[in-house]
Amino acid sequence: MLLRPSGASSRPARAWDPPNHEPAARRPGPVRDGVRLAVDVGSVRIGVARSDPGGVLASPLTVVRSGPGDLDTLAGLTADANAIEVIVGLPTSLSGREGAAAAAARNFAAELAGRLAPVPVRLVDERFTTTQAHAALRRGGKDSRARRTIVDAAAAAVLLQAALDAERSTGFPPGQPVPVASSGTSA
Repeated sequence: MLLRPSGASSRPARAWDPPNHEPAARRPGPVRDGVRLAVDVGSVRIGVARSDPGGVLASPLTVVRSGPGDLDTLAGLTADANAIEVIVGLPTSLSGREGAAAAAARNFAAELAGRLAPVPVRLVDERFTTTQAHAALRRGGKDSRARRTIVDAAAAAVLLQAALDAERSTGFPPGQPVPVASSGTSA
């Protein structure tokens, strides 16, 4: 006859079922429900991607011409999608340093945040998104001329998918929120 110590379970212990000692706030959680947009800001074109309402999959949406009216177009896309937030790519160097392109992206994100409020805007590191988008389009059979017109939207989709995956793995929204600047003057 086998004797079990008092209080021992009859269920055998499993090596792959360790107790979870991680605080609830740190455990990976589900991605918040709602459509998100991501924008890959360039000096000529702005790539736009959209997630599904469950926050699982990012897809290229469109490319918007940079310049006059671009914020209005993005605001319209955000409203049409009923987006819960907009992700803006922050271009940094391999070492993580920010240059002129990052400063331009930060300025654009601040203007966009002011235009979209109360919809939040977040900056997310976009290193390698354009490279990954080019590679995926090349694997899909697109030549360099065909890629040029759609690579920005594909790069925005790579950025958005990375943001969704980061939220899924950490349980927290990705990147850094962009504050809405308060204007001291009235127009």
